[in-house]
Amino acid sequence: MGDTHRIGVVGLGVISRAYLDTLVGHPAVRVTAVADLDASRSAAVAAELPGVAALPVGELLSSPDVDTVLNLTVPAAHAEIALGAIAHGKSVYGEKPLAAGFSDAHAVLAAAAKAGVGVGCAPDTVLGTGIQTARAAVEEGEIGRPLSASAVMVTAGHERWHPHPDFYYTTGGGPLLDMGPYYLASLVHLLGPVRAVIGASSRLRPERVIGSGPRAGERIPVEVDTHVSGVLEHASGALTTLTTSFDGVATTAAPIEVHGERGTLAVPDPNHFDGEVRLFRLGETQWLPLPPSAGYVGGTRGVGLLDFVAADAGRPPRAGGELALHVLETMTALLRSSAEGRRIELTTSAEPPAPVPLTAAEKWRGPQTA
Repeated sequence: MGDTHRIGVVGLGVISRAYLDTLVGHPAVRVTAVADLDASRSAAVAAELPGVAALPVGELLSSPDVDTVLNLTVPAAHAEIALGAIAHGKSVYGEKPLAAGFSDAHAVLAAAAKAGVGVGCAPDTVLGTGIQTARAAVEEGEIGRPLSASAVMVTAGHERWHPHPDFYYTTGGGPLLDMGPYYLASLVHLLGPVRAVIGASSRLRPERVIGSGPRAGERIPVEVDTHVSGVLEHASGALTTLTTSFDGVATTAAPIEVHGERGTLAVPDPNHFDGEVRLFRLGETQWLPLPPSAGYVGGTRGVGLLDFVAADAGRPPRAGGELALHVLETMTALLRSSAEGRRIELTTSAEPPAPVPLTAAEKWRGPQTA
């Protein structure tokens, strides 16, 4: 993957451990600095990683020892940190969503284009063998022409397990902006970009109760809709029905199903890198499991950043800013459609990024360094 690329990490919450486990020791990148609003947290993380500096956020964004800022802050801070990194000539790769609002995300991409730096964004789970094998099956004609899809994410809410779940219920949170990126990015890979949406949403509980950690039992306000349904009109003419909810206990629905003229694909949970893809062909009597045929084998959080670092003019990053912006506009348009009671046409588009060939873990991980 060329010269070692220097990474500075901003935001050391729960998800940061998964990224660090993937990045530390990888030959293509070197984590050089970490920062968090809680200075003791960044000091503790740096103490575990030889050669990594614990810096204030502002100093990390301007550090000459950082090429790309990995932005793992809460959604409301995504745009501010990204713009700060770009202003100092850094590329930025962030957790999803790209920003809490569409206009802020658009500003991030505009600033990056002007500065000549790159923007990447999670989710990268869609680069694993689950979604990529399903995409390969669609592109190889296994279900014929795709006509429609369904996507369902139902959970009782993250406050049950997250010790500080407040941000899930404020601007930039909710089931759609939190979990929707996994499903919508997958749907763009499978069916192409979205041209218009119709949405409906609800917020029937004004507060939630934290279920774990030092704040267990504390009530927090709910400021966003917690059940969002909608119809996505893809540019191809295919329709997707989408449901994302923090208001359900369980569901028997497949995370994603894609229906075509000659078959249906059952697609695994896009919040995971792998999982079984199943095919039911027209005229047959049972589901057929498909072996992994594409994707990063054994993918983990951060593989999208490695892909981002390896991208060049000949192959744009697969977890890139253009796709993240389109996904974010799709989500915010669904919420606006619900509020305004009308169909909304999108202003952005994003072609599916290059498919990921079946790539063994030892190849994309590379020889680990000390």
